Amino acid sequence: MSARARDYLLEIGVEELPARFLDPALAELKEISVRALAEKRLSCKKVETFGTPRRLALYVEGLAEHQEPLETEVKGPAVKVAFKPDGTPTRAAEGFARSQGVAVSGLVRKFVGHVEYVFAVKREEGRPAREVLSEIAPALIDGLHFPKPMRWGNLEVRFARPIRWIVSLFGDEVVEFEYAGLKAGRTTCGHRFLSKEPVVLAFSSEYFEKMRSNYVIVDTAERRQLIRRQVQELAASAGGRAEEDEDLLNEVSNLVEYPTALVGEFSPDYLNLPREVLVTPMREHQRYFPVVSPDGGLLPKFIAVKNGAPDHLDIIRSGYEKVLRARLADANFFFQEDLKTPLAGKVPALKKVIFQESLGTVYDKVERLGALAGYLAGVMGAGRQEKEVALRAAYLAKADLVTSMVYEFPELQGIMGREYALRSGESREVAEAVFEHYLPRFAGDRLPETLPGKILSIADKIDNIVGCFAIGIQPSGSQDPYALRRQALGISHIILEGQAALSLRELVETAYRGYEGKVELKCSLEKVTADVGEFFEQRLRSILGARGFSYDTVEAVLASGCDDFADTLLRAQALAGFRRDPAFGDLLTVFVRANNLARNAFPGQVNPALLEDASEKELNRRLAGVQEEAKRHLEKKDYRSLLAGIATLQKPLEEFFNSVMVMVEDREVRENRLTLLANLAGLVRQVADLSKIVVETG
Repeated sequence: MSARARDYLLEIGVEELPARFLDPALAELKEISVRALAEKRLSCKKVETFGTPRRLALYVEGLAEHQEPLETEVKGPAVKVAFKPDGTPTRAAEGFARSQGVAVSGLVRKFVGHVEYVFAVKREEGRPAREVLSEIAPALIDGLHFPKPMRWGNLEVRFARPIRWIVSLFGDEVVEFEYAGLKAGRTTCGHRFLSKEPVVLAFSSEYFEKMRSNYVIVDTAERRQLIRRQVQELAASAGGRAEEDEDLLNEVSNLVEYPTALVGEFSPDYLNLPREVLVTPMREHQRYFPVVSPDGGLLPKFIAVKNGAPDHLDIIRSGYEKVLRARLADANFFFQEDLKTPLAGKVPALKKVIFQESLGTVYDKVERLGALAGYLAGVMGAGRQEKEVALRAAYLAKADLVTSMVYEFPELQGIMGREYALRSGESREVAEAVFEHYLPRFAGDRLPETLPGKILSIADKIDNIVGCFAIGIQPSGSQDPYALRRQALGISHIILEGQAALSLRELVETAYRGYEGKVELKCSLEKVTADVGEFFEQRLRSILGARGFSYDTVEAVLASGCDDFADTLLRAQALAGFRRDPAFGDLLTVFVRANNLARNAFPGQVNPALLEDASEKELNRRLAGVQEEAKRHLEKKDYRSLLAGIATLQKPLEEFFNSVMVMVEDREVRENRLTLLANLAGLVRQVADLSKIVVETG
């Protein structure tokens, strides 16, 4: 048998999978396969996974014929107990050897510390790989998870889609097992329409070529690259280029088994529509690639990818064009109808649209957005004109929800709001804020750039979060139907990127008051404020970690409060920077020694008359100087200088501890000294709680 014949193939044939299921399933299949092979002591050269809408395939290259032997050592009695001075085994040695199934002569001696023990060394020979694979393979299939698994027939098995065949080949041998009522074999299926007969594999190594000859390219990366090249070449031949869109490329490659791209056209008259109105039906609904001219303008062309060979392209192109023509005709009709009423004239219709069944209508939300926008304009330093823009945009922000265009294409909300605002005579600033209030829409999306846009985005998202928390709706586990986590991350990123000095507590209280007396709230202001604060703290912890701050720096800073996100970031930067300073050791010593004793004490006024020793008088004097400097550092948010100043107290603090006993019997003196230490520790805590810092020991 050749070396290639020792490759192992497991293919799970299914009804067409949703495109979004494929990549995560292949990643999980590879992960659990690598782990299972390692646990079963089956060595190999490489583990890869491949897939199409109709199959998930595991390919293990160079898989060993047998498991690696397993050698284990079992510790027995000490040598002096196991053997007599003359070397004769005792009953303890004989009993131990017998219990382990080895001869007494096979016992080995090893030191554990300073004591020598006997060990039984047992060797378990490896089983044939084919035998082990028959156990592993069904467990691998069963171990895959999907967002929405289904059952079929009368089976209890759950999978993404019904399983129709299973291939399990180790070289030229079938690894036999049953799953979902199917017996694993060597027969697979080619392309649903272009491959006429079942495909029988003699060897696992011929899988890829036989699939290709039956119009299936199983390598996802190869299929993706083939589509990319075809699309780029066709776009160039059409006098333009295809815009880069990795998400669309991945989705299309996961929808086909044998891709063939083609160019289609639509009437140039539709180019009068807004760009998004054209692109959205093409990209989101038909999975077509728009074609743009060298200067970036849309051309009346598109590129589609069919699942099959390059036959009958004229007929297929005509079908693609017909479908798009109908969608664009609808879009044009909706657009023209929507323009008959200015955007502001659509706002009253929001009174009939439910925002959330317990939180009123969208019109109610618009009124809350106006109040929140006014509040945020004040705290975020908006000028008179910027405030007016924010308030006008707040009134118009949701009006496009009742347009025909957004009803048909919900993904255009905000985009059409901007377009209709401009065509209704609103200023460009107002129109842009209407669009930006939805940003960011997903991970990695752009943030609002204008101040009115930032104001409205924060207002919209905090209104959603506070409203849901107030009626008892909170994300739990993987459940987050209102995308509150994403919205909280959006608010956090906007604040941090803009360095906005904003109190989360005040923002939550303002949003909560917008609901009071208008809807029935299940949770009090105090509870909502606490819960939302904790909710945002979790998001901030994640953001700071992603920015490279060590976990203990993050915990130390958050322990000192995170009501002001921008300030929290500055404190994290200062602490992270100062940790690289040689003086950080002095700072940590100062805090730890002061904090350990004054843990239950509170900062306050130190009574100079009760300071008895010169060392405590000196510490109080030096601390007062640092506190005076700290006021200036805090005003400038110069936290690193503040920490550096506190670090200079290390020597006077050491003298203090060497000269006096803090916990003396005299209550007034004792409490005065504890107050002094509490003042010192409290000064540090204005930046971070250094008790959270993990000190590495050598």
